[in-house]
Amino acid sequence: MDALERFCWLANDMDWEADDERNASTAISLPSTKEKHLVIYSAQTPQGKPIRLLKTLLSSACERDCFYCPFRAGRDKARATFQPEEFARLFIRLYQAGIADGLFLSSGLAGGGRHTQDKLLDTADILRNRLGFRGYLHLKLMPGAEKDQVWRAMQLADRVSINLEAPNAERLSRLAPHKGFFNEILQPLQWVEQIRRSKPAVQGWQQRWPSSVTQFVLGAAAETDREILQTTAWLFRSLRLSRAYYSPFRPVSDTPLENHPPADLLRQRRLYQASFLLRDYGFRLSELNFGADENLPLDVDPKKAYADRHLLHTPVEINRASPEQLIRIPGIGQKAAGRILQARKECRLSDLSQLKRLGIETKRAAPYLLLNGRRPPIQLSLFNPLTH
Repeated sequence: MDALERFCWLANDMDWEADDERNASTAISLPSTKEKHLVIYSAQTPQGKPIRLLKTLLSSACERDCFYCPFRAGRDKARATFQPEEFARLFIRLYQAGIADGLFLSSGLAGGGRHTQDKLLDTADILRNRLGFRGYLHLKLMPGAEKDQVWRAMQLADRVSINLEAPNAERLSRLAPHKGFFNEILQPLQWVEQIRRSKPAVQGWQQRWPSSVTQFVLGAAAETDREILQTTAWLFRSLRLSRAYYSPFRPVSDTPLENHPPADLLRQRRLYQASFLLRDYGFRLSELNFGADENLPLDVDPKKAYADRHLLHTPVEINRASPEQLIRIPGIGQKAAGRILQARKECRLSDLSQLKRLGIETKRAAPYLLLNGRRPPIQLSLFNPLTH
């Protein structure tokens, strides 16, 4: 393969990796040829700015034998590798041409985590300090990276991440038996938070420390939703993780898990909903509704499941509720709660039409609230706890 072919091939083989709030992708023909196509994602930075994001690998060669991974060692798959200088100069051409203004850069692990991390850091340093790249950069941390390397990554990137893959060491052993959960994978995330707390943010890229995220492989290690969310809650609370991603397992041929069934996409959705309740809405793990199998019900979203258990028979008075109480009502998010608080300064809320004008999803919210001491007039079907 020539350099452009390698570049496109590595980038277009990255759809298994979750990333920065992506919501759409476009195949773009590179300016020099109509035969080489590159997938560019519409995404958002941690600050909410829309970007055109390229996700790619520096190398698809990997010495690890993770049971689910398409790049695992020993699998019959063509490999490609870039040196930092070569990769940086190819990407900066895309950046200057307006094709991509953000980069998500990962790599297979070859020669150990420290050696691979050095390659990623060299690439980022060339982009930032020699080629003038000022766009968004999400840089992966490699299993086994050292603390000084993590610090250097935080000086170059807008976001850093390392994939935990599983919620604990026992589950990880079923996916990647030769990875160390605590010393190789969790420790770099802990170092990120230690550095943020101990060193001034002006040392970070654009004088702020990068956000940090992780990813779990969902459905391949017999893990339960409770296990995943217990770890997620700890990461939010203790390491100030910005987000946990849940990547549904998809079987890959010529891997030990090739006959394992794919993960249920509805389960992925419920886990995301529950994780946002933990991160943004002040929910505790004990307030989530787990079944006897320690998983979330698939037939109802977690916020509604909570409301059916706790608010259906003791509804919340909309005119007196605190912000914390308001955001626990289905159909009311943080922004909507703020609008309710502002409206209450001007008048008492006594009709669903007033809430509707405030942007409240009244069909979802009505069964769980009082307006001036009275339940709003709603159809009986709205009280059905199975509605979701």
